[in-house]
Amino acid sequence: MKHLFATLTKRLRPGVHATGDFVVEGPRGKGTMPMTPGYPNDGRLRLCFLSYRHLTRLARAVLDEYAQRAEIEVIDQAYEAALAVAREREASGAVDAFVSAGANASYLRSTVKSPVATIKVGGYDILLALLKARERSNRVGIVMHRRIIPELDAIKGLLRTEVEQGCYETPDEAVACVKGMAERGFPVIIGSSVVVEATERLGMEGILAYSVAGVRQGLDDALEMARIARLESARYSQLNGVLRNVQEAVLAVDPGDRVTAVNPAMEALLGFSPNAILGRVAAEVAPELSLRGVLSSGEAEKGSVLRFRRRDWIANRIPIREHGQVTGAMITVYDARAISEADVSLRSQTRRRSNRTTRYTLEDIRGDSPAIEQARATARRFAASDLTVLISGDSGTGKELFAQAIHNLGPRAGRPFVAINCSAFPDSLLESELFGHEEGAFTGARKGGKVGLFEAAHTGTLFLDEIGDMPLALQTRLLRVLQEREIVRLGSVVPVPVDLRVIAATHQPLEELVPQRAFRADLLYRLNTLRLRLPPLCDRVEDVAVLAEGFVAACLERTGIRMAPSVVVAPLRSRLANYRWPGNVRELENICERLTMLVLQFGTVEEIPAEILRHDCPELFLEPLGQEKPTGRDGEDARIAIESALSRHHGNRAEAARSMGISRATLWRRMRQLGVGGTADGEDTVRD
Repeated sequence: MKHLFATLTKRLRPGVHATGDFVVEGPRGKGTMPMTPGYPNDGRLRLCFLSYRHLTRLARAVLDEYAQRAEIEVIDQAYEAALAVAREREASGAVDAFVSAGANASYLRSTVKSPVATIKVGGYDILLALLKARERSNRVGIVMHRRIIPELDAIKGLLRTEVEQGCYETPDEAVACVKGMAERGFPVIIGSSVVVEATERLGMEGILAYSVAGVRQGLDDALEMARIARLESARYSQLNGVLRNVQEAVLAVDPGDRVTAVNPAMEALLGFSPNAILGRVAAEVAPELSLRGVLSSGEAEKGSVLRFRRRDWIANRIPIREHGQVTGAMITVYDARAISEADVSLRSQTRRRSNRTTRYTLEDIRGDSPAIEQARATARRFAASDLTVLISGDSGTGKELFAQAIHNLGPRAGRPFVAINCSAFPDSLLESELFGHEEGAFTGARKGGKVGLFEAAHTGTLFLDEIGDMPLALQTRLLRVLQEREIVRLGSVVPVPVDLRVIAATHQPLEELVPQRAFRADLLYRLNTLRLRLPPLCDRVEDVAVLAEGFVAACLERTGIRMAPSVVVAPLRSRLANYRWPGNVRELENICERLTMLVLQFGTVEEIPAEILRHDCPELFLEPLGQEKPTGRDGEDARIAIESALSRHHGNRAEAARSMGISRATLWRRMRQLGVGGTADGEDTVRD
């Protein structure tokens, strides 16, 4: 992008030459002129010659020489009148370059955007004019625009002529200078067209300082500038077309922080037309968009947050360099809301893709206890068939891991694996997610409709997690899918066949929900074709240390610390084994992350202060559920852990129990055992 702006904002540079043939049409008909390869053959070079009549008369003697090379319009105007003509020609696109001289050229160059070639006066021109003037008088005045020629003082003795020099900025100053020389007895004055006109009005003799050679050089310069302007214009048009289609709001400035380019997005953001912005100082247009800091430092500023028009934007300010020098800067502005929406969309797409793939196999399920070995063996047998599987087990026992492992081990491996948590959606949304919908099926329905997860899982596996929380109305529709293997989208009457395997999971006792009319008996029988019961962690105590080392190793790898996991786990092995882990493997993973953080902070488990370990990992100091009242040091440790959790949560038992990884009932039972929050069997003094 910055290279684009470097091209769009750089100034025209003389010295670019061209060759080739370019067809032109002039007063004497059509012809060709040499040009460079790549010069656009889409029109004739057009020059506009602006000057007073004396220089115009001199120029007409050579204009015919250029008839085959360019179309030249000659206008006898100067200053404001010349500027009005120049602006009109420029606005209509009727000119490639202007040709003028002296003050007129300077005035045009400061006001028009097109190149202006200047007819210059050389030393040889002045010498010829002096020789001509000496034939009329030995007292000669020279009046030039903005300059005095010091070299004349060295040669005026050789010419045996008294020479007086003067200079001017405006026509009025030129007339005043001529009058002064006339009063001092200089009858002949050499100068520009405006000077010659002033001498004629005073009855004096004026000699034009310009020569035919100077006019030719000016016209040659104008042709060169016109060629360069054409080249740059074609290149600018192409690159500007790219810029105008960039969605981000973009603005570029020159070294003086003046705006040189904007795109439509920036115009809309600022609320100005390009003509109202170009050429103005960016800090005046919008102080927030100023690039003075980047221009002075030469360092890019990327990813800064910009508050503009009561909205947040992400701004990148970048210097533009040519040949190692900072020649401008640009700012690109991105709508923060659009970036946020794009991020959500990207993550949503990533999530949807990940829902159709699997990561886990039976080898990823660690542990060597008889209970987990039996679960793996059962899963391996079930994977060979295509029947529906119901996985039951407490929360955190790894039901989805086993579901993915069964899928990867079965004949549908490599096909879609789509997972959905039935308790994570409202009833209406869950139905739309599972079965899909047609366009217009309900208010807010996606245009063009939506494919449901049953269809998305076609030829693969659909994993229904927390099936016990599915609404009864949807249980009826699910039963039909399992029986008929076809679905009907919302808003449609056309059944769509689906070929998939269903794996369901629940932590609830479905058999107990059936008498309560919370779960359909016929759906339970349909799901319960193959039953896989996963053991809680308290039934596989021998696996706790192995699992803990695996979790600690993963934490250490994420932090980039090289340390043996056993350094963290070994000192706490007995405490880890004594805890009943009501949150199962998920709770074990959480406490392993906390332990790893403490070890990284203090060095080893032994170096962690006891009060900090009790505060951050109170689970390690609690006795398993159903134990007798703790006594001695263990009882004191448990009391401290409970009181610490209650203190952190301002006496709220629900929050304290959640932070300790136990239920509120378990916390209350232990409080009664230890007499925390009042007497052991008295009134509870701790609020909920």
